[in-house]
Amino acid sequence: MTAPRAQLTLAEVEDIARAAHAGQRDKAGRPYTEHLAAVAEGVRARGGSDEQIAAAWLHDAVEDDALPARWLAGAALPQEVKDMVLAVTKRDGEELAAYARRILATPGALLVKESDLAHNADPARLAVLEPATRTRLTAKYAQVRELLGLIAPDAPADRRD
Repeated sequence: MTAPRAQLTLAEVEDIARAAHAGQRDKAGRPYTEHLAAVAEGVRARGGSDEQIAAAWLHDAVEDDALPARWLAGAALPQEVKDMVLAVTKRDGEELAAYARRILATPGALLVKESDLAHNADPARLAVLEPATRTRLTAKYAQVRELLGLIAPDAPADRRD
């Protein structure tokens, strides 16, 4: 009888994510690993668990084909990490409403997506994009936030006085 494999540590997950996305650039030409680090840090700062932080490091790995889905399935990770990663992985042709429902139905995934959206919608990050791209992405991120029930950080509070 073989002993069960030890679970990957957060440091190992970070190393795997960084290696998988090495050389990849974001829309602004920055190293993609900066986005992964920002999302993981955002999850940590929002009080996320180690499992959510691990999912943050891996949140785009399958979607971007940086790691195959079969790698994730066989990885020495808790099932909840795998579930969160798959929940935030957009599928070809999928409607945003279905995507949002899957995130909301998966424990822990909303915090990962909230941190992802916060970094993606960072005004400093968007400012360097072409105006048409910036406008398109800003609208898309706002729509996803709305579908997830997240209030935009700069939205005025609803006053009922």
